[in-house]
Amino acid sequence: MAQTFFFYDLETSGLSARNDRIMQFAGQRTGMDLQPIGDPVNVLVRLSDDSLPSPDALLVTGITPQQTLTDGLSEVEFSRLFIDEIALPNTIIVGYNNVRFDDEFIRHTLWRNFYDPYEWAWAEGRSRWDLLDVVRLFRALRPNGIEWPVDAEGRATNRLELLSKANNLDHTHAHDALSDVEALIGVAKLLKSNQPKMFDYLLTMRDKKAVAELVNLENPEPFIYASGRYDGRYEKTTVAFPIAPGKKPGSVLVYNLRFSPKDYVDLSVDDITKRLTASYEERRQDGFVPIPVKELMYNRCPAVAKISALDQDSRQRLDLDIETITKHRDQLLHHRDVVDKITAAWQNRPDFPKNVDVEGQLYDSFTPDVDKPKINAVRNATAETLADFHPNFVDDRLSELLFRYKARQFPNSLSADERMAWEQFKANKFQRDLPGYYQHLAELAEKTTDSNKQFVLEEIQLWIESIMPIID
Repeated sequence: MAQTFFFYDLETSGLSARNDRIMQFAGQRTGMDLQPIGDPVNVLVRLSDDSLPSPDALLVTGITPQQTLTDGLSEVEFSRLFIDEIALPNTIIVGYNNVRFDDEFIRHTLWRNFYDPYEWAWAEGRSRWDLLDVVRLFRALRPNGIEWPVDAEGRATNRLELLSKANNLDHTHAHDALSDVEALIGVAKLLKSNQPKMFDYLLTMRDKKAVAELVNLENPEPFIYASGRYDGRYEKTTVAFPIAPGKKPGSVLVYNLRFSPKDYVDLSVDDITKRLTASYEERRQDGFVPIPVKELMYNRCPAVAKISALDQDSRQRLDLDIETITKHRDQLLHHRDVVDKITAAWQNRPDFPKNVDVEGQLYDSFTPDVDKPKINAVRNATAETLADFHPNFVDDRLSELLFRYKARQFPNSLSADERMAWEQFKANKFQRDLPGYYQHLAELAEKTTDSNKQFVLEEIQLWIESIMPIID
């Protein structure tokens, strides 16, 4: 099968891939020339009866839970559609901030529904690409020919709807998934038509092997790096230098060469750790000096380029002086104690607390091979066969996932005891979450005068009433 792009976007019930749900999926396949192949995909996905969607998210999208019930696919049906019709061999799956957001929702949806959560992104010639950091690097290095938007305060912004508007691209409804996909394809065409060589180069850099050739510890060299973690005053772009292995597999720590390592010589490992783990409020205080290091993941499509891509205009625009960069690199190589302390502090940072709920434990471990035939059997089972299907999973997570899978997707497969257990599960969840949820809902209703938004809030209220657990 020839290589194709599939551009996609999601609208979700909230920001957490672990706890929230996909409500709308839209996408369009194109050839490598960015011309459409076939019809677009645009589907709603039904919320299950334990879902408490974020009112803020629904006020943005305008999608109500009731719409998903009336017109949507079940998560099982959506998962099958995604695997069978979207993630075809040799597909490059493309989004806008998808690596950090949309892709995570896809993974967790597949995990809950007994599909492999990873193979869609790499097996059989498939790959993924994120255009947000690509746009950032274009703006930093080769901005000519494109109108670059600013926000109300005059600061640079790369929001898709503003980028589309500035360049007269079709984008009729921001925060509608299909409209966002159309805009995203328009942006890709804009980049490719203005700088085809850079577009093609950054497309090759979606491959983690290509990234590792440029960014490695065996032959470390300065490189250009665009990331949301960097300063917006310099188009989120800097020259970085690899210094040590990262804490996560397949990662490397990179140092921002805008900053002199001499400024950190006198800091202890504890001092550095405190700065690395500082709260948002602490980072906002006057005089706070961050540690200019971050972790680059090879498999997350980082927007990186050789330092030779810095021409005179981009050096001036980004305030990147080659002599200063070289001096800071040499200082870094000389002051190995600074590197050692930063590395030790990074490795000593506390891990995020383990998620106690099974749906948040996707990344705790890989599923053992011995369970894979049983997973396939679950996925292929009907409601009738699921009722008497009790696989003895080695992976403890899967038994609880199976119970929830049956309750959400095939409720008729539940025994009387399982049905009662599901109602109790919902009761416990609602008892924990509803007081704060209702308070926020009331606050939004009090502030909202727009009739469409009032309708959404009323529908959320009716949704909650309709899914309240039944406990005898």
